[in-house]
Order: sequence, then structure tokens, then C-alpha cells
Amino acid sequence: MSCVLFNEYPTQDGKKIVEISLNAERSLNALTLEMIDLIQPKLDECKTDDSVVAILLDSAGEKAFCAGGDVVNLYKAMTGEGDASFPEDFFTREYTLDYTIHTYPKPIICWGAGIVMGGGMGLMNGCSHRIVTESSHLAMPEVTIGLYPDVGGSWFLNHMPGRTGLFLGLTGNPMFAADALFLGLADRFVANELRQNMVEGLQAENWDGCATAAVNRVLRVVEEQSQPQFKSESPIQQHYDFIQKITDHDSVEEIVSALLAVESDDKWINRSQKAIGHGSPLAINLIKQQLERTDQMSLKEVFCAEIVLSVQCCSHREFPEGVRALLVDKDGKPQWTYPTLAEVDQAKVAEFFESPWKGDGQENPLAGL
Repeated sequence: MSCVLFNEYPTQDGKKIVEISLNAERSLNALTLEMIDLIQPKLDECKTDDSVVAILLDSAGEKAFCAGGDVVNLYKAMTGEGDASFPEDFFTREYTLDYTIHTYPKPIICWGAGIVMGGGMGLMNGCSHRIVTESSHLAMPEVTIGLYPDVGGSWFLNHMPGRTGLFLGLTGNPMFAADALFLGLADRFVANELRQNMVEGLQAENWDGCATAAVNRVLRVVEEQSQPQFKSESPIQQHYDFIQKITDHDSVEEIVSALLAVESDDKWINRSQKAIGHGSPLAINLIKQQLERTDQMSLKEVFCAEIVLSVQCCSHREFPEGVRALLVDKDGKPQWTYPTLAEVDQAKVAEFFESPWKGDGQENPLAGL
């Protein structure tokens, strides 16, 4: 069976809603190059098809919308087992798909139930209508594998309230439905049990006018019906002042020191301390610099900057070592290039931001977005 399933829901006025479902339940719908190469042409086709009024992006199973990118094949490429050109190919096509979703002219409704991490966050955050449910569990935990929040993370982390994006990028702290709504990572809360009601509402809509308004009318109703299941408590909103205070420093060393110095029995704070204490010191530097460098960039410029950093990360030992320790050998004991933040070579950090495409006739693979 295909790793992406396509379905059509006819509307009462003769139009159709196209459903695109990630179908790799065993791998928590991790985004592969095969998936990307199936979704991209479908979106391109639907863009100019007047009978298609909206896209529904979801996945198989209840555990995850998408738990990340194809780290397995990236690891093989980085360790010499696979095609050395795979990282550049993968990131070029993944970021092109993400950009397509961000700039799509028709509504894309993302059903972000279950785990949404890494590559899943990239897909979801470009959608016009991002839905979270009572099972949604969002995160960008790349610091734990020696990477940084890519797939447009530089864009959406920088657009979060205050410095919450920086804090979440450095710690990889999980986010749930109320957190996602507060941070601007989601637009609506809909209870899992009302998914079918949502689909039927979309089918019954009148699509002669504004498609975005038609989607909003349906989601407004099911969101109201979902309120009994909604838990309004948002740990991130509750810790907003704490986050602002901790991140109000000029260097990552000062930020990390301030966080680790806090004595608290607050489980949320303790989790943040544990995560940043185990994260890659090199990646912590990359995350801080990437967010600073991209702060005033356009969406296209952000993706062009991210592919530079992602390809460079794949040519360095930090990322594969992080994957090995967490996902391959699973010993949980990564041997980071620099054991502490104080030892990180800033000249080496700067090299990660240098474009690999500087020769004659070479240009950034995403220059044509």
C-alpha cells in the first residue's frame, strides 16, 4: 500500500475536497522522500483544478500526524551507507513542499492529532487552518540529536510571543493544544470524536464564495462543540514571565547558566533543565545564531538559509552522533564534539552558516522558490 493515500470528498454543490493522508503508521508517519514526491505533484495539480476547493492533510492511525523527517536514510547517507547526495536532495524537496504549503492559494486544513514533531511541524505550520486535538503533542526536539529546528522553524519560532520560540528551540519542550493556540502554532481546537462532523460539515458547505470563509464557518461550529474536551491550561503561557527572564541574556552560556541555576520542584522547569543539560552544546549555539540571523528574513530567505545549515550539519559529525545515541544504538550517551558550552569553537560555528554552493555556476537549491 502507498505511503500516501489520496481521497476525495464531494461537496453538495459539485466541488470536492481532496484528502492527503500520510500512511506509514508503524514509523509514526515519519516524512520520507517518497512521501514528499507523492504529495508535491498532487498539490501542484489541485492548485489549478477549479473543482478542488480545499485540501485536508492528515494521517493514518491515532498516535501521530507526523513524528519527524526521514532520519534513518539521512543517517545512512551521513555514515557512508547511503547516497552521499541524499541530504541535499531530501532537504531541497522537503523545504520546497513546506514552502508550497505556506504559500498555497487554497485552504489546507491540517488535522494535527497525536505526535507532531520535526518534519510534521514543517507540514502543519504552513497550513492555513491548523487543528489541534486533545491528543496533540507538538515539539521541536532537534537539540537532543545535534540538529536545530528546521523545516521553517526559524520562521515560526521567531514569530512566537516574546522569546518563547528561542526557549522552546533550545529545550525542545513539548507543547499541547492550549500551548499551540497560545503560541500561534494552531488555529482551532477540535475534539478527536468530531473529526467526521467536520468532514461532513465541509461537504455540506456552499463553496461559491470565499473558500477560507467556508472552512472557517465549519471549524467555528465544531470548535464550539469541542469545548467540553478542551483543557485550557497552557504551561508555556503560565511560564511566560519565567521564559522571558531566563532568555534575557546576551549569550547562550548565560541563558543556559540562568536556567540550570534555578532551584525548583516545578516539573516543567525541571524538564527544561534536563533537556538543555543533555542537548548538544554545538547545536545550542547553532539554534541561537540561526534565530538571530533569520529574524528579519522573508519566508523564502528563511528556507534558503535553513538548507545551508542543514546540509552543513549533515557533513559534520554532531548530527549523526546524536542520531546514533538516541535512535540507532539508543545508548543515550552522545559523545558531543564539544562537551561543554565553554569549549565550543565559535569559528567552527560560523562555518556552518557558509553556503556549500559558492563555486562558479552554483546557487542555492532553493533560489528558485
